[in-house]
Amino acid sequence: MTTAPDGLKTNQDLDPRRLRDAFGIFPSGVVAVAANVDGRLVGLAASSFTSVSLDPPLVSISVAKTSKTWPDLRRSAHLGVTILAEHHDEVCRQLAGPVDERFDGIGLSSSDDGAVTLDEGLARFDCTIYREVEAGDHLIVLLQLHAVQHSAGQPLVFHRSAFGRLAG
Repeated sequence: MTTAPDGLKTNQDLDPRRLRDAFGIFPSGVVAVAANVDGRLVGLAASSFTSVSLDPPLVSISVAKTSKTWPDLRRSAHLGVTILAEHHDEVCRQLAGPVDERFDGIGLSSSDDGAVTLDEGLARFDCTIYREVEAGDHLIVLLQLHAVQHSAGQPLVFHRSAFGRLAG
């Protein structure tokens, strides 16, 4: 084993639990990704949303290759992405729950092209898939934006495997 300048040992065992704990130190926002696919609502929650480019306007999410929802979602002409607000922790849990109950009691808007967004989201985007890139056990999905709407408020934060809020 070699030692890096800051005392880290390279080539150490990077077991999944150790990595999950280390990755969890970095807080992230949470988004809902949803669409109307063949007449039914399909969606998931993701904590891997990132702005990528202004020209063309691109964002990204990461989706596990084992996702049973992504193959259906990716068939939609357009996807809706909603940045969840601080009060959406239960909504986020619901989006990760049973498929037939994911949208129960949630106010939604749908575009003619199938993009579905949550009415109370802080920002709502209408997107199409720009590119998918395989990356280990995930797909990095680049999404091109076609419309945006945003409002004031605080985002839901995912940190150390729990939901939280920004202070202040």
